[in-house]
Amino acid sequence: MTLQGPKTHELFEKALQHIPYGVNSNFRYWGDDDTLIIKRGEGAYIWDMDDKKYIDYRLAFGPIILGHADPRVTKRVQEAIEGGNLFAWTTPLEISVAERIKRLTGVEKVRLTNTGTEATFHALRIARAYTGREKFIKFEGQYHGMIDYFMFGTASSNEEQLGSRDDLRSAPMSLGIPKAIGDYVLNLPYNDLERLEETLAKYGEEIAAIFLEPIMGNAAGIMPKPEFLKGMRALCDQYGVVLVFDEVKTGFRIANGGAQEYFGIKADLATYAKSLGNGFPVAAIGGKEEVMMTINPGTTAHGGTYSGNVAGVAAADATLEILENEPIIAGINARGTTLMEGLDEILTEQDIPHVITGVPSMLGILLGTDQEPREFRDYIKGDAELYDKISMRLVANGVQPDADGREPWFLCAALSEADIAETLNKFNDAVKAAK
Repeated sequence: MTLQGPKTHELFEKALQHIPYGVNSNFRYWGDDDTLIIKRGEGAYIWDMDDKKYIDYRLAFGPIILGHADPRVTKRVQEAIEGGNLFAWTTPLEISVAERIKRLTGVEKVRLTNTGTEATFHALRIARAYTGREKFIKFEGQYHGMIDYFMFGTASSNEEQLGSRDDLRSAPMSLGIPKAIGDYVLNLPYNDLERLEETLAKYGEEIAAIFLEPIMGNAAGIMPKPEFLKGMRALCDQYGVVLVFDEVKTGFRIANGGAQEYFGIKADLATYAKSLGNGFPVAAIGGKEEVMMTINPGTTAHGGTYSGNVAGVAAADATLEILENEPIIAGINARGTTLMEGLDEILTEQDIPHVITGVPSMLGILLGTDQEPREFRDYIKGDAELYDKISMRLVANGVQPDADGREPWFLCAALSEADIAETLNKFNDAVKAAK
């Protein structure tokens, strides 16, 4: 079975001649026979070069919150760029977007940038500058962008790379990363408050920040224990550590105010991207004024030629306005709940042990167990092979989650009840065929 039709295959062969592996991000490579070339997207759908239509649950790994090519966003961008796109000065749109982010999330100051990777990288620098410390804590299986400092113990790890659960350090997840950088990174199991307390008791005066995805967006949407987040907040206050919520995936998706609103926990810094611009490249760092004002032009570096570019901020301004004025996330949650319940019912009927994880707008499926996963090591014990068989059959039949079960299913506002019904019918067929 191959996902490529003749036109898609022909163009992918051309891509291989000019681009390493034919893609501009490794996560897009599914192999020489299954990597797609996309012609266009509209609403909840995308079409490949052979005009095969897919219901899209990848949504470009999460940015598409309204739907592909939303006409309201497109119109706003078109109108804005008629007057130019880049000036190396502040524009009114940048001010408007910062105001909207503050109003929706409760952060006190905002700086714009272009990608989630840039946002988390700058947040780490800000936390180090604010505290005068260099080490930081992250959690196993969490991904914070393509930055050397964060590429330890990510969701691409296996048990061997993670090492012992009692070890604070793990192997780098890519060639080309200096091993010495690992001396600054302490990797801990997610949802283990006792382990976090022990680590801070030993290293607290050396720790600048704790970075976490409030929902594990690269491990099928594993949820935090409420006491874990509350305890972490208290420990950060106790040891003077900057708490950073990586909301690149959860921001403007699980609630208008993101994970801080959803879980009722205030971080010191938060990073946003993806749903912020409905697919346009725009990102932001927000946080408490005292911490954010560490970005002093004379002492702490933050910059970017394309930060605040007109196309990106026009898209963000339109997207946030729609989210603020319409019940977008409530509608997504209603359809997502139906989807989660349907997936659970099908897998139960087929006698496949499973857990449906995450939240309705960003859900995951863990097969081979009926135990709620609490950390990344729980996830990697699941039946990834069965998930791969089901997902590839599903994609072949026109419903496209990511083939890798670590990546959640994302939902957008354009997804209809009829799309959900079609998805569940085809999921049922794929499960039966895979069994």
